[in-house]
Amino acid sequence: MDLITLDFETYYDKDFSLRKMTMEAYIRDPRFEVIGVGVKLNSGETEWASGTHEQISRYLHSFDWSNAMLLCHNTLFDGAIISWLFDIQPRVYADTLCIARALHGVEVGGSLHVLSKRYNIGTKGTEILNAVGKRREDFTPEELSRYGDYCVNDVELTYKLFMLMGKNFPKQEMRIIDMTLRMFTEPMLDLDIGLLQEHLDNTIKIKEDLIHSSGVTREQLMSNPKFAELLVSMNVDPPMKISLTTRKETYAFAKSDEGFKALQEHEDPRVQALVTARLGTKSTLEESRTERFIGIAKRGLIPIPVRYYAAHTGRWGGDDKINIQNLPSRGANGKKLKSSIIAPVGYTLVDCDSSQIEARVLAWLAGEDNLVKAFANNEDVYVKMAAKIYHVKEKDVTKEQRFVGKSTILGAGYGMGAVRFAEQLRAFGTKIEVDEARRIISIYRDTNWRIAQFWRECQNMLVSMSRGEAGAVGTNNLLTYRDNSIKLPSGLRMRYGDLNYEQGERGLEFSYMTRRGRTRIYGGKVTENVCQAIARCIMGEQMLAIAKRYKPVLTVHDSVVCCVPDDELDEARQYIEDCMSTTPSWAEGMPITCESGIGKSYGDCE
Repeated sequence: MDLITLDFETYYDKDFSLRKMTMEAYIRDPRFEVIGVGVKLNSGETEWASGTHEQISRYLHSFDWSNAMLLCHNTLFDGAIISWLFDIQPRVYADTLCIARALHGVEVGGSLHVLSKRYNIGTKGTEILNAVGKRREDFTPEELSRYGDYCVNDVELTYKLFMLMGKNFPKQEMRIIDMTLRMFTEPMLDLDIGLLQEHLDNTIKIKEDLIHSSGVTREQLMSNPKFAELLVSMNVDPPMKISLTTRKETYAFAKSDEGFKALQEHEDPRVQALVTARLGTKSTLEESRTERFIGIAKRGLIPIPVRYYAAHTGRWGGDDKINIQNLPSRGANGKKLKSSIIAPVGYTLVDCDSSQIEARVLAWLAGEDNLVKAFANNEDVYVKMAAKIYHVKEKDVTKEQRFVGKSTILGAGYGMGAVRFAEQLRAFGTKIEVDEARRIISIYRDTNWRIAQFWRECQNMLVSMSRGEAGAVGTNNLLTYRDNSIKLPSGLRMRYGDLNYEQGERGLEFSYMTRRGRTRIYGGKVTENVCQAIARCIMGEQMLAIAKRYKPVLTVHDSVVCCVPDDELDEARQYIEDCMSTTPSWAEGMPITCESGIGKSYGDCE
């Protein structure tokens, strides 16, 4: 198979660039123009080609892409151009940016400039700064030649990086990169523009009605201090938090702040209305994202931008400003965006979700045999937990008690304390006192003592890593560690850069460096990290198995969505479920299962 390293240089201006627009909107815009392209076939000399769209198209089609791997730095961009505008789909997509995130972690720079300096392979040029506002015809021959040299240098840097970083990169992860990129570069899904417009109109009306019904001004809702005054006037203490930026106490009024979310369930309906109005006013995400979906619908199929290795744990994340990972899914109006994503004619969507994957990974990894056995026997582990908590027979557990059991199994496995547990339950409308939360947490830890012991093993692992020692933890010593990193089943490492500690009131307190500064880390948090990372390894293997027959078109958390022909629906659904229920060879004995839904729209699959 040939390796074709490629880099496009495209027209951009102050108001027409990737800083101002999404990749999808930029590439599909009528103003878009390819100035030129640098191409390197295998280890040969890099060529610079510039000309009309038709001339560049003929040049690119002169290569045998059916037997070629396309390599770029940020293939999401260059791969989309070659696929959408030149109708070329290579046999394999590769990306040095994706590889760099997996090798070095998401906390360090992954730009071509930064990586070239890191590996000491050369320097990225600056000629692109002179190209702002210039169409191809605006360049003099000398300027175009210099721009070509700049592009050739980028191609050479990308090739050198791949030779260094790709040499021992896990082959399976290369296939996962390819599969992930195809969700964007080779889109299959459509959008219901009528439903989107209806949703946009309704969203705007709901927001206006909320502001009106709250009886306060927009200024009061928008201002943090004035909003705090409104809460105080209703005998509510404004929730507070420590700012990650200033390290000082500030109002916790973000929609993701637990204290603020809890106010949505406040017993005073005026407080509920106030918070709802605040959310409706402050958050324009729903409107802007709906408008963005409408724009995409007018231009073509929806490319699904999923970022490979977006998180510290290796999980996928959203990209290109339409984060598919957190589309609303509750209520008829809440899931309109999901319902607007539809299968093409003659196809149906299959959405398969890995059931309780983190809880199952944790039980197996910690050697909590009774819990593993219960999962394997398809017992209701939430009911079993609730029966212990409330000292009742399993058959007598109520719906409310089961919810507490579920919250305990899913929430207490990473060392959560009583106060945090009570806050979490309160956010979901279940109020318990801290003493009761403490009793529940104690029962969980006594029942699942091996899990609690695993937290301590992970804490000891931090101590060992800080001393430069190596070792292993987990069932069958699955996770080995050294050099402030943990080796995962994928062959990649989860890193805790600049791991350090200081003496605290309760002993050694560890932290490591992230983009936001030093972040506290402890045994329970490490446990959460490794469980999520292992779940992602499992998902990756399962998705590759699915991709042998059916194309994954998007993935969200622990689920995968495939687009399958209608006449193969039953067979495809069974095949996908079988893949998603398969335990990897390195996790023998881990009980894995799944559940699936089908529909003509993504929203119908639930």
